[in-house]
Amino acid sequence: MATSRGEFSSRIGFIMAAAGSAVGLGNIWGFPTQTASNGGAAFVFVYLILAFCLAYPAFMAELLIGRYGQANAVTSLQKMSRTKGHKQFAFLVGFGGVICAALILSFYGIIAGWMMSYAIEPVAHFVGAGNSAEWVVSQSLTRNVLFTACFMFLTIFVIRRGVEDGIEKWSKRLMPLLIGLLVLLIGYVFTLEGASEGLNAYLNPDFSRVLDPGLLISAMGQAFFSLSLGTSVMVIYGSYISKKENLVSLGAQVTLIDVSIAFLAGLLIIPAMYVAQAQGVAIFADDGSLISGSGLVFAVLPALFDTMGSMGLTVGFAFFVLMSVAALTSSISMLEGPVSYVVERHNIERKKATTFIGILIFLMSVGIISQLNVMLDFVATLATEYGQPIIAMLCCIFVGWIWHRNDILKEIQSGNEKVEHSIFWKIWPWYTKFVCPTAIAIVFIHSLR
Repeated sequence: MATSRGEFSSRIGFIMAAAGSAVGLGNIWGFPTQTASNGGAAFVFVYLILAFCLAYPAFMAELLIGRYGQANAVTSLQKMSRTKGHKQFAFLVGFGGVICAALILSFYGIIAGWMMSYAIEPVAHFVGAGNSAEWVVSQSLTRNVLFTACFMFLTIFVIRRGVEDGIEKWSKRLMPLLIGLLVLLIGYVFTLEGASEGLNAYLNPDFSRVLDPGLLISAMGQAFFSLSLGTSVMVIYGSYISKKENLVSLGAQVTLIDVSIAFLAGLLIIPAMYVAQAQGVAIFADDGSLISGSGLVFAVLPALFDTMGSMGLTVGFAFFVLMSVAALTSSISMLEGPVSYVVERHNIERKKATTFIGILIFLMSVGIISQLNVMLDFVATLATEYGQPIIAMLCCIFVGWIWHRNDILKEIQSGNEKVEHSIFWKIWPWYTKFVCPTAIAIVFIHSLR
């Protein structure tokens, strides 16, 4: 290797970094819009169950692969392999995760750039630059390329500094900022007319919908995707964890933070939608469903902020800073996957590798921007609906079917000597071997329909 791999210096450092990776736009944006589209509280109820019963075991599988291998995703999987065929398979799975992370970052950077531009708009209005405020939120090639470049620069800046001084240091700063902004915005929205109606829609479940196949599939997919499974990210982060740490409790804490912030995001977004309705903003589409996705974030909520007068500038700024921070905590991990592979497999110095790969992914983003209406949805679907489920499923298969059970136990016992007698060890191997691959396969097959 060209440089020392580095390691998280503390337990809280890993928790903040891993939670930051998991807590991205998929939680702040995706979870509330999925909730709005799938029966409100019924979706929340199912999501919470599946996050701990299915996503957490798969999450643990990826962390264990990484800490055992102490290397990038490809090398870690190959260390588990016993035959030449297994090693070739390991390369395909590990490299597939690296490619998947790069593809996600290529379109993620564009959307994150939009978040940054919308954060600048209220500032421009405040200083009297009305034309600039209008330009930063209008769709144009120049605007999209400029803000994508700004976001990618921030991501490259953090990753160039390494594990402890880059990923860990900035995660410790950004995650408290994200949580603080989220709580403050929730507190403010709750004081507005219409919030109680939204809160009721969010927290009052219709249990008749709990077993709806579409809802189950959506909740399962959201649980897996929000934990960054299937992108090699958690394998990499697992490789930076000390052997002295208890992985079982670490994984549970990250999962708890992830679902908690998703839940908090719902407490902000869903009531805010009904506040917007009380202010005369349309929140229902022509088919009677709640507006979700980009229409919610870039149309409904800005329209709500416009009704608030001067306070709307402050709230709008805080909201889109929140979204930008959430995007950055995830993009950091997505860039680390390809960078760690190039550094360790090709002996390239970290700063050079980070800059080169960051620019390469940015050029991919520019290609998407040039054909935005077609390429954005295509790349997003390819990476998140096809790539992630397949890679996550194959990682579970590696742990459940290829890795020796005794070797798995020894790895988990590092930092948790009594795990052999715990409920986790009695249930988790069976879950990883049978239940998780089956569940992910169901999500993938559904996405093909």
